Amino acid sequence: MKAIDLRPGFGIKMDGKFCVVTGYEFRNPGNLRSFVNLKFKDVQRGGVVERRFNPADEVEMIDLDRRPMEFLYKEGEDAVFMDSENYDQVTVGKNTLGESLLYLRPNATATLLLHEGRPLLVELPGSVELAVTETEPGVKNATATNVMKEATMETGLKTRVPGFINVGEVLRISTESGSYLSRAKE
Repeated sequence: MKAIDLRPGFGIKMDGKFCVVTGYEFRNPGNLRSFVNLKFKDVQRGGVVERRFNPADEVEMIDLDRRPMEFLYKEGEDAVFMDSENYDQVTVGKNTLGESLLYLRPNATATLLLHEGRPLLVELPGSVELAVTETEPGVKNATATNVMKEATMETGLKTRVPGFINVGEVLRISTESGSYLSRAKE
C-alpha cells in the first residue's frame, strides 16, 4: 500500500517490526515536494516513532482484526478482556495496555486490535465517564471563575476539574488528553 493511503489504526510492518499507525499528516508545502508524516506505535517495544515518507513509497501492510471487547478485571499489571460475541477471554499485557487502564472501569467496552490472535493495541473511545473519588470540597458559585483543582477518579486517574465538582459526581473525561470535558448526562 502507498504511504498516502495509510490512516490511523492501520497495521504496518516497519523494519521487521509490527506497528500500528496512530497519526497521519499529509503536507504539500508550496514549491517543495509533498510528504506524509506518520506516527506509529512499535507494538513489541511500546514506543511511538515518527517518520516522514514520500506519498508514493510502498509500505507493507499487516491484517488486523478489530474486536469490541469488554474489560473484565485487572490481573496484576495485566488486564482480562472478553469478546462479547463468543465469550473468549484475552489477557492483555502491561506493554500493550499503556495508560488505557486509567480510562477503563470494569464492564467498559474498548476495541482491541489483534494480529493472529495476539493483542497489539487497545483503542479507547474518545471520552469516558468516570466518578470522582477524591477532591477538595466544591465551592458554591465557582462557575464564574476558571479555578481548577486536582481530582482522583475511580480508576486512579488524576486530572484537573473545575472548583464546583464534588466527590461522587460522574464526569466525562477525554481519553486523548486525560482532561475534564463536562459533567456526565444523567
